[in-house]
Order: sequence, then C-alpha cells, then structure tokens
Amino acid sequence: MAARDTPSIEPGDCTGPAPVPISAAADRVGSTARMLRYREGLGLLPRTQDPPTGRGHRHRRFTEEDLRTIRRGLELEREFDIPPAALSFALRVLAEPEVLARVRAHGERLGRLTPAPARAMDFEKEKAMRLLRPTL
Repeated sequence: MAARDTPSIEPGDCTGPAPVPISAAADRVGSTARMLRYREGLGLLPRTQDPPTGRGHRHRRFTEEDLRTIRRGLELEREFDIPPAALSFALRVLAEPEVLARVRAHGERLGRLTPAPARAMDFEKEKAMRLLRPTL
C-alpha cells in the first residue's frame, strides 16, 4: 500500500487539516464511532494529549496521523483475520516481558514453539555452580 501524501500534523501546526471528532474519524476509516470507542478501550488508538473541554468532558479529536495509525491497525486485523481483542493482546505480549514469558512457556508445552536455546553464559554459570558445590 502506497504511503499517502498527507503531511503529518505537529502540535501547534495550524497549516494542516483540523482534527476531527470521533464520528467524522469513524467515517474516514470505514468504521463506526462505537467501534472506535471499543478499540480505544482496548488500547488500540493513539493516546490523546487533548485537555478536557466543556464541562470537564474530553471530546476526542483525531489528527491525520491518528487516522493513519487507526487504519494500519484495521489493516492488520483484516490481513491476519483477527478481532481487535487479539491485536490488543498481541501488543500486551510484546510490551510486557512477564506475559511474553508465560505465553512462550505455554507454546513450548503445547509443542508449537521450540524451547529457546541455552546461551553460552547460562552454560558457564551452571558449570561454575557445579564446581562450587561441595563434594561428599
């Protein structure tokens, strides 16, 4: 897919298109406002730095860069035929080493993943520990 020629918007840049509300953003990415809110709850939308407006409510506005990021996520979901929750969990696995280790261990138990090879340092450490143990 070719990159779009739309310029990115920097904070304080008044020359680019104005950020759009969620209903317009949903139309532009081919989704619904409800699905965008669902994806936001799963952590699949870019974080906003917008200050609250009105009576303390934050009305989310989407920049062109936000829309490109949302489209990329939707493309991943379609390409791999996965629901938004699966993409969200994949991101969690990549971001949290403990979760990654537990998922990897489960994959190894299932036989879908081969155990990671032992590193040379691990072998040397085990060898040193054996040599330090008192013999009876």
